[in-house]
Amino acid sequence: MKYIILIGDGMADNAIDELGGKTVLEYAFTPNLDSIAGSGKYGLFATVPQGYPPGSDVANLSILGYDPKKYYTGRAPLEAASIGVKLSPADVAFRCNLVTINDKDGLDVMDDYSAGHITTGEADGIIKTLDREFSKHGVRFYTGTSYRHLMVWEDAPEGVSAVKTTPPHDISDKPVAPHLPNGKGDEKLKALTELSRAVLKDHPINIKRVAAGKKPATSIWLWGQGMPPAMPTLKERFGVSGSLISAVDLMKGIAIYAGLDVIKVPGATGYIDTNYKGKAEYALAALEKQDFVCVHVEAPDEAGHNGNLKDKLTAVEDFDREVVGRVLDGLERFGEYTVLALPDHPTPVALKTHTPAPVPFALMTSVKSGQRGIVKFSERQAAQTGLLIDDCKVMIEEFFGRPEQVCDLT
Repeated sequence: MKYIILIGDGMADNAIDELGGKTVLEYAFTPNLDSIAGSGKYGLFATVPQGYPPGSDVANLSILGYDPKKYYTGRAPLEAASIGVKLSPADVAFRCNLVTINDKDGLDVMDDYSAGHITTGEADGIIKTLDREFSKHGVRFYTGTSYRHLMVWEDAPEGVSAVKTTPPHDISDKPVAPHLPNGKGDEKLKALTELSRAVLKDHPINIKRVAAGKKPATSIWLWGQGMPPAMPTLKERFGVSGSLISAVDLMKGIAIYAGLDVIKVPGATGYIDTNYKGKAEYALAALEKQDFVCVHVEAPDEAGHNGNLKDKLTAVEDFDREVVGRVLDGLERFGEYTVLALPDHPTPVALKTHTPAPVPFALMTSVKSGQRGIVKFSERQAAQTGLLIDDCKVMIEEFFGRPEQVCDLT
C-alpha cells in the first residue's frame, strides 16, 4: 500500500460576491479533487484546535497526526530544523520576516509582510548584515527562503518563549504599534526591530530594489517563537518510511521532526510560479522506494495573503491539474494506494489572513473506493455530508488504516 497526502495550503475561503457567492473551491475547475471527494470519505476536518492560532504550523502538524496540544512549541523551532540550525535547550528561535513598513497618516503600517516577495539571494545579503550588526546583542540571524528567516536568542531568559507576538500577515495594511512583542523580553525584541530599520534604511540591496520599482525590506518582524519540540517519527508511530515535498521551511522542519526525507524539487518557489509538475513527478518517484509521501503547495495561501483572487483561482486550478491529476494518474502503477487531499486552513482573499474554520477533506483508497455521483470538492458540500473529524489522531489512523503504535515522548 502506498500513502500520499496532497495539501493545497490555504485553498479554503469564504463566499465571494465577485464569484456569484461561491468560494474559490466552488468556482474553480477542480475535476481531480472532485473525483477523490466522489470516490471516498468526504467531509470537514478541524485542523486547528480551539484556542490555538490558525497557522500553517498548527494545521499541518494536525494533518500529519501530531496533536498540537501535545507537540506544538512554536513555528520557528520547526523552521530552524529545516535550515540546519541546532538549538540548545535555552535558545529561543523566532521567525524573522523581512517586511515593508510605511508611514500612513503618521502611523507605521504593515505595507507588505513579504517585502515584495524579496528573493532569497537578496535577502541573504540583508540577513548577513543583520547577523554581523546584532550578534553582539546575543542574537544570531540565519537565512531561510525569500522573506522567511530565523533569529535565535541564545541562552534566553526563562519565559521569553511565552512573549506575545503577531504574524505580520495578520496585520496587512494595519498600524504595527499595537502588535509589537508584549511580555517577557519585549524591550529587547522591540529594540532589535527598531535598530533593524536604521540598518536597512540605506542598505545597498534596498537601494537597488527601490530603483527597480520593487518594495524594500524596511524592517524585521519577529514572531512564531518557541523551543525545540520532542516528537516521535511516523516510522515509530505507523511503521512507514516517507518523504515530504515543499518549498517552505516550516514544512521541511515538520518533516525532519517526523523522520521524513525532505525532497528538493528544482523550481519549487513557494509561490504561484512554482514547479507543480515537478512536485508530482518527484512524489511518484519517491513512492517507488518508500511507503508515504506528502506534497505541500504554498501558492494558494500566498495569493490569499495578497488578497489576489485571480492568482488564488489560478493556483487552485494548477494544483488540481498539475499535482493532483498527475499523482492520480501515476498511482495506478502501484496497485493499492490511499490518497488524502485537503487544505490546511482557510486563507480568505478578503481577509488576507488565516481563519480557524474546518476545511474540506477527501480520503480515497483504491481498496474501498466507491462513487457517490457528481461531487464538488468545496467547503459547502463537505459540510453537507455531516461528517466532521475534530481529532487528528482519528484522521491519521483512518489514513494509514491502522491504530498508532504506542509512542509518546511528551
